[in-house]
Amino acid sequence: MAKMRRKGDLPTKICAACGRPFAWRRKWAAVWDDVRACSDRCKAALRRSARSGSE
Repeated sequence: MAKMRRKGDLPTKICAACGRPFAWRRKWAAVWDDVRACSDRCKAALRRSARSGSE
């Protein structure tokens, strides 16, 4: 069985949309370097701001 890790031991990042810290998730293991937003809502907000900023 795999060794358990505490959530505090996981890497964290700061969300580019809301500025809150968020922790590594297993589903992000392969793309952790590319993850910028903590949730789908923040990801959509980043897209909206990028789209309105380029016009």
